[in-house]
Amino acid sequence: MIDDEGLVTASLRQLLSKSGYEVETADNAQTAMDKVRKGNFDLIISDIKMPEVNGIEIVKGIRKYLNQAGKPAVPEILITGYAEKENIEQAEELKVNDFIYKPFNINEFLDAVKKNLEPVNS
Repeated sequence: MIDDEGLVTASLRQLLSKSGYEVETADNAQTAMDKVRKGNFDLIISDIKMPEVNGIEIVKGIRKYLNQAGKPAVPEILITGYAEKENIEQAEELKVNDFIYKPFNINEFLDAVKKNLEPVNS
């Protein structure tokens, strides 16, 4: 989970942990990339609107790294509270697995997580 708002990452970490998922959090692009380089992840969840590097650029960077390292692609979920047309178009061009608008229904969020982890869990 990548988000610059600590309350959001703490809340979603707690929700996902209670649902049986192991969760790593990052509050910026550099921390996220460091964690991706050191570990293996089954799903990337990122907020779009963040200072310095937005979630779309983070996803692009993670994809580039995974490709260059010969690692498998990882499904991505982008979250945004801003329905900016440009962000939506960029997410569609990236073909991210899911795009969720804040505020979101917790059950819909958990369903998106579960759906995107199904191939891993099968």
